[in-house]
Amino acid sequence: MKKPEFDITVQNIVASINLFTTIELVEMYQNLIDDDAVDISFYPDKFPGVILKIKKPKVSSLVFSSGKLVLTGAKSTENVRIGVEVISKILKKVGVIITEEPEIVIQNIVASGNFNNKRLNLELIALWLDNSMYEPEQFPGLIFRLQEPKNVLLLFQSGNLVCTGGKSEKQVHEAVGKTYELLDEINAFEL
Repeated sequence: MKKPEFDITVQNIVASINLFTTIELVEMYQNLIDDDAVDISFYPDKFPGVILKIKKPKVSSLVFSSGKLVLTGAKSTENVRIGVEVISKILKKVGVIITEEPEIVIQNIVASGNFNNKRLNLELIALWLDNSMYEPEQFPGLIFRLQEPKNVLLLFQSGNLVCTGGKSEKQVHEAVGKTYELLDEINAFEL
């Protein structure tokens, strides 16, 4: 069997973080409103959390009074870890007491790529692969739900793809590799 040929780049990682503390959001917001190192928004009448954006790494975080955060925008799991460290330092600087190691759970990784610019026969894929849906009148891509590892791939005739639902970068590569092998088996690549 030949080695799968594809190129893939992580576009966004969403992670949930538990700091195991409580955060006084109004006080935090007031202490950070004039800080040039962060971009901060707080609209308590509309949303129960603070939106905190940092520049390095470039990530955004929703900060809740429960000490839980949702972090988005990271391009790697390493950037998630660094982003949590930076945000924790910022919070400590404004008086939030963090004594435990933050719990970080990757919720979703979105990656894009292509099968080395090989075009795909989407009609053939829809016919042969279970868990695929292709309605070109509605959407130009084919939706393929891979069962193991559990990921969803959007496949386009151009050979471009989007993979979502991964819990690790390794899992995303595994999902795209497995999809490549399935497509190769049914001769879905056009020359």
